[in-house]
Amino acid sequence: MDPSFIALATHFKLKLEQALELDITLLQGDEYIQITSPGLVSGILLYPHNNPSRAAIFEHYIHIDEDQLVEKLDLIIKRIVSKTKNDNRVYARNTVVARIDKKTSIRFLVEHHLQTALPGKYRYGLYEKGELVAIAIFSGGRRMNDKDEDYRSFELVRFCNKSGINVIGGLSKLIKAFCKDFSPGDIMTFTDRDWSQNSSLEKIGFVAKEITAPIKFWVVGLKRYTYRNAAELDALMQIFPKGFAKENMGSIKMILYIK
Repeated sequence: MDPSFIALATHFKLKLEQALELDITLLQGDEYIQITSPGLVSGILLYPHNNPSRAAIFEHYIHIDEDQLVEKLDLIIKRIVSKTKNDNRVYARNTVVARIDKKTSIRFLVEHHLQTALPGKYRYGLYEKGELVAIAIFSGGRRMNDKDEDYRSFELVRFCNKSGINVIGGLSKLIKAFCKDFSPGDIMTFTDRDWSQNSSLEKIGFVAKEITAPIKFWVVGLKRYTYRNAAELDALMQIFPKGFAKENMGSIKMILYIK
């Protein structure tokens, strides 16, 4: 295993120990590094550049690639701390819902979300004492062939709390505001299985419909390009010959039925 990756994983482990005030164990394997502690909600697997796929034997683990660790180490630590300690809470009943503009939502996602910032079509935020603490981004409505003429299905494209904060009841309040404005038939979304193999959205009424296939990436530096087949991969390799292949664990498709 590359010494630079071991050094990065060790640095991550030390910063996580400081943030959580826990003793954490780092175990080096042939294909990944395992981070464990009785105080962690989930174990963590760190994958070097030369390991393209996920370990098949692990459930209830967080899976993180080397390029993700390089790009967003501090944000990853904040998210793990939030999942583990859950002590910096804001209650949705103490917040105010407001529509937000594209610029505000993109800036918030870039700062606080691990995935690509997407503008969506409809954007809502929760403010606590004037501070934006959570946002939800929705798509436009889609007609469903097997539903009534006025039935529309929307996608929850992104939901994001401010780093280090858990807004208790935040998503429910944002969805309620969206439903009041647009009266959706249902709202669907996808949850990242790299971070949880069981979705907590079921607690607020979402139903798990399917597990989607892993997404495949060609990684160039800190930039990820998705591809679906060998032809698309070959084209990326021609343009970016120094990249490397990765794939995640896929997603859980969830649907909240309103009507």
